[in-house]
Formats: sequence, C-alpha cells, structure tokens
Amino acid sequence: MKRRDFSLTAASLGLLPFASQVNAQGAAPKAGTDYIALGKRAPVESPADKVEVVEFFSYNCPHCAAFEPRLEPWIKTLPPYVAFKRIPVPFVGNDTEVKQRLYYTLEAMGKVDEFQLKIFQAIHGERQRLFGDDAILAWAAKQPGLDARKFGDLFKSFTVVGKAKRATQVTADYQVAGVPALGVAGRWYVDGDTAGSLEKALQVCEYLVGEARKG
Repeated sequence: MKRRDFSLTAASLGLLPFASQVNAQGAAPKAGTDYIALGKRAPVESPADKVEVVEFFSYNCPHCAAFEPRLEPWIKTLPPYVAFKRIPVPFVGNDTEVKQRLYYTLEAMGKVDEFQLKIFQAIHGERQRLFGDDAILAWAAKQPGLDARKFGDLFKSFTVVGKAKRATQVTADYQVAGVPALGVAGRWYVDGDTAGSLEKALQVCEYLVGEARKG
C-alpha cells in the first residue's frame, strides 16, 4: 500500500525461482526505471560478508497480507550470503507504532515465523480489530504457544520501543514510498511500482544482490 493509495493486481503476486531472468530478453534492470539507487546509503546491521535484504511491510496493509504467502518460500531460496530482515513501517493505518512493537515483540521471542501469517490472517482474513495495545495484548493471550506474560513485558519494553523507532528511521533512510517494498545493501530500493509488479520486484532484488556481491 502506497502512502498515495494504489492497487496491485493479483497477477503481480506470482513469483519465479531465485536467479531467474528479469525479463524475456534477459536485459539487466535499470536504475531510475526498475529500481531506485539511493543518493545516500542507508545504514545496514548485517555483517560485512552478508548482503542485507530488507522487506518493508505493514500488518495493516492488504497487499502485504497477499504478498506474505509468496514471500516466505522465496526467503527460503536465498543463498547463505544474504541476510534477510523485515522492517514494519510507520505508515498505513492509525496504530503503526503499535504494530511495529507487535512485530519486534514476536522477533524478540523468536516467534515471527510462527505468527507472521497468523497475524495477517487475523486482521485481513478474520477481520479481527487488532487496534491499540489492549487489543494486541488480548490477542496474544489467546494464542497457543505464546507466553502472554512475556509478550506483555516485551511489548512495552524499552528495547522494543527502541527498535520501533529504529524501524521508522530506516524507513526514512530508504525513502520508502509504499509497501510491500524491498531494500538491498543499504543502496537500492524496489517495489511493485518501480519494477512493474511484485514478481519483477523480487527478480530485481535478486539482480541487486548480485551487484552488491561485486562490491
């Protein structure tokens, strides 16, 4: 979902295997057309021998919800030298900081893989109104396999609040225009709008990972 509202077609959510051709002609993606080269590099947190790939998303975004089931298999195809991370953005809806803390609480508990799709399903499939601290804490208390007391402590902790603020800064550093979107190595930004579709955005991301490996 863009800061300026836009729609992605369902066809744009199909993905191709890692290292596939970017287009039928095999032409390399172009900066300014297929992706954006940042004027100022965004900070990265991954080790120097890793290429950091960031997905920018929002739990409130229906396009992110549709993208997630396709994204997860793609993540599993990434080579060992790619460090993948998620950044919850500070836009889309009125409780963005709450949703950022939700994500970082799950991350701190090692529960993102288990609950990422469940949260999207709860919000967009089951239409649960998970808005505000109380609703999130009530939801967490009902989840099998989730320690509600630990979740509550982390949810309002200094560490999680700090990570939410950091996510807001990284979003600004990458000049994120909408979600879902991808950042590569602190140098490049691509989304379904720049690439033409989310399928192509992932292919462009693969190309940029290769470029980052070159130095």
